[in-house]
Amino acid sequence: MASQSMEIMAKALEQQVLQSARMVEEQLDKELGKLERMDDDEMERLKERRMEALKKSQKQKQEWLSKGHGEYKEIPSEKDFFPEVKESNRVVCHFYRDSTFRCKILDKHLGILAKKHLETKFIKLNVDKAPFLTERLRIKVIPTLALVKDGKTKDYVVGFTDLGNTDEFSTEVLEWRLGCSDVINYSGNLMEPPTLTQKSGSKFTKVEKTIRGRGHDSDSGSEDD
Repeated sequence: MASQSMEIMAKALEQQVLQSARMVEEQLDKELGKLERMDDDEMERLKERRMEALKKSQKQKQEWLSKGHGEYKEIPSEKDFFPEVKESNRVVCHFYRDSTFRCKILDKHLGILAKKHLETKFIKLNVDKAPFLTERLRIKVIPTLALVKDGKTKDYVVGFTDLGNTDEFSTEVLEWRLGCSDVINYSGNLMEPPTLTQKSGSKFTKVEKTIRGRGHDSDSGSEDD
């Protein structure tokens, strides 16, 4: 009886695989059919559109690199914060202190993400050199990430609460959290964090797309209130 059940399940699985393969094949046939029906002028226009999109993508990449994207760098003082966030649409700023061990953990992950997400600028600022800015942004916990879009601080990652309350969170978890605030282009599932490789005791808080505990956006594009 058990072997008969296994055989039935195997046949059902085989049918599902064959059906999926047929659907993929039909889709490919449709795409190939479209290409075959194109005349020379249509093919040429398609090539031109693709080349234009590629050129546009390369131009955007070069523009980001010229503005310091693609690397995780420290800015010297709080005065440098304002021009940095003005020239880039999306910025992640790590407010850190040398004596805080968890800041070094964030440094490692942010360095990886800076290279992966060229669309976003990743910077760090020593809070001891930025008393005015840390007070203005109401930064009380170190480390804190300020997530800036279009010159305004839209969200904060305070400590490791949103990262599973553990020092052993993965780069993918931080990437997901930044994606929840739309400060990077995230292609994964925003509804839940990626599969955890940390200790089973990790806990995540619900992430809202607004500043947690703040009632309004903070204008980071100007030094004057």
